[in-house]
Amino acid sequence: MNRRDLLKLSSMAVAAAAAPVLGETSAEGGPEVARWDALEIPLRGTAAGNPFIDVSLTATFRMKNRALTVEGFYDGDGVYKVRFMPDEEGVWTWTTKSNDKALDGKTGTFTCVAPQAGNRGPVSVRDDYHFGYADGTPYVECGTTCYAWAFQAEKTQRQTVATLKQAPFNKLRMCLFPKWYQYNRNEPPMYPFPRTGEVNDYSHFNPAYFQHLDKLIVELREIGVEADLILFHPYDKWGYQQMPPEVDARYLRYVIARFSAYRNLWWSLANEYDLLKYKTNTDWDSYVRIVEEYDAFDHLRSIHYSRHQYEYWRGWCTHAGVQSSQLEKAAEWRADWRKPVIYDECQYEGNIASRWGNINADEMTRRFWLAAVQGTYCGHGETYVSPDDILWWSHGGVLHGKSPEKIAFLRKLLEETIAVGPGPIGFSSMGDNPMGAKRANDAVVFFYFDAHQPALQTLALPEGKTYTAEYVDTLALTRTPLPGEYSGKAEVRLPGTPWGSVWFRAKGVA
Repeated sequence: MNRRDLLKLSSMAVAAAAAPVLGETSAEGGPEVARWDALEIPLRGTAAGNPFIDVSLTATFRMKNRALTVEGFYDGDGVYKVRFMPDEEGVWTWTTKSNDKALDGKTGTFTCVAPQAGNRGPVSVRDDYHFGYADGTPYVECGTTCYAWAFQAEKTQRQTVATLKQAPFNKLRMCLFPKWYQYNRNEPPMYPFPRTGEVNDYSHFNPAYFQHLDKLIVELREIGVEADLILFHPYDKWGYQQMPPEVDARYLRYVIARFSAYRNLWWSLANEYDLLKYKTNTDWDSYVRIVEEYDAFDHLRSIHYSRHQYEYWRGWCTHAGVQSSQLEKAAEWRADWRKPVIYDECQYEGNIASRWGNINADEMTRRFWLAAVQGTYCGHGETYVSPDDILWWSHGGVLHGKSPEKIAFLRKLLEETIAVGPGPIGFSSMGDNPMGAKRANDAVVFFYFDAHQPALQTLALPEGKTYTAEYVDTLALTRTPLPGEYSGKAEVRLPGTPWGSVWFRAKGVA
């Protein structure tokens, strides 16, 4: 796709991205907007001077005794927009405030109605260590990474969405800035700021660039995938990692105003924050304050590191998004930080020369299991050498590896445990026994043997309950019922093969 075609596509993105779009209204009840949908209010204002800097715009939305204020943003050609995600059914009103008379004091009303099927609201932390949708549906995090998919050819972007639609992954890590790194040495079709030669005009944004991101985020939303947006990263040759502090702040407020009304949004302050050598701890603290202050919808927030682990105990982090292959630390970190732990990057299935990108499918699957049995989560990535240099981890496209099918098998098992036994997974390791986990109400207990291959194992089950059991082969993807019933210190006969797991379900639980 050439630059002209991409610009044309991006110019159409807003209507697709933020439906419904409303004008002013004062009729009782007004138009209808589904709960947790992104409402967009377009307003006509001045195009003179520099609207990105000179014009301020906010809108306050009221429902009963509640009031939420969000910032608006300039979208080019004299058009300003305010986006809002209503989270309560009923009649809402809104009023704008601006230093541009054409934008100031505008008012309107709309009615928030019940969401349609598939709209479960934003994800937030549940049961201290896990996640759930706003409608109460549990969310078993199962993420993958396509850092620079937004900047690839249209064909590759279409392939990415089609692949995700069939894959087990329900979260995608993606960059807001273009990326320059091995296997990724192409100029993007567009830039976030006007650019002449090697010089960025940081006083203006390029609306078409962000309209294109609007479109992709909504496409992910429509297939049930959370967009984990990475705000900064060090793999840059265009100057974005060393913008002046006031530009960083303006950029953050712009993307918050623009994207925060999307329910499928997570914020990742950085990919490998400690490699951004031009930024200090004070800078990161200021970014945190901006995100917390201006995101009226309180989306999930974390940060990713390279060598120096971030202090995930800090209150602003809703969860820990770690980069590590030390899966044995999962339960310890969970206990220390008392929040969900996601191994967003535990290395990747693939065969490139870099050590971080050449583990096999079974090892990737093993890491997901090690995370799960400790009540934490793991992230996928794929880096297979390709004749066209299209690697999933950076570009998206199609998946070639064998781990997604095995990860899907685990995700289904975990979702079953939630269906029969709500509450956090608790971790236990008992002497010579394998790692084990259970639901808070003891409805489901499971153990993972890793590389060990016992033919006979005594497993300690919660007192006062009787269980049925099945043996799960995590690589062959088979589930075999085990004969009899089990309670207390149960002796269990096993196939004597590695990478197995035993799942116990309390009798009387569906």
